[in-house]
Amino acid sequence: MPRKIENKEQLKADVLEWIASGETLADFCREKGIDRGTVYKWRNEDEEFNTRFARARDNGYDQIADSCFRIADEMPPTDDNGRTDSGFVSWQKNRIYTRLQLLAKWDPKRYGERKILAGDQEAPLKVEAIERVIVDPKIHED
Repeated sequence: MPRKIENKEQLKADVLEWIASGETLADFCREKGIDRGTVYKWRNEDEEFNTRFARARDNGYDQIADSCFRIADEMPPTDDNGRTDSGFVSWQKNRIYTRLQLLAKWDPKRYGERKILAGDQEAPLKVEAIERVIVDPKIHED
């Protein structure tokens, strides 16, 4: 039997803040001792909460993207001879790469690569017919 959630509305507000900060739902649920299914149930039952959750997710994605800048700007440690720790650099690159790959999957419209050729309202694509003229070489012989 599922346990009774105390102060459900406060927990809903907390999860929205958590998600908007770029943290994972799994970590939130682990910290609060609830099942992710509970949050999914709230989303299914409460349209306003679902809309707010989606907005929080978008904000969270932006926070994750911003974190890539912070990671990239972090200076790697050096040894006594001034040499950069290449393992640290590789680890930082992996952290950035992972975040960007996840963002591209989670929100391809904003963070993915455009895969289709398309115009926009100000500059729509136009299809124009090209007239092909075949010249008979015998006509132009001198």
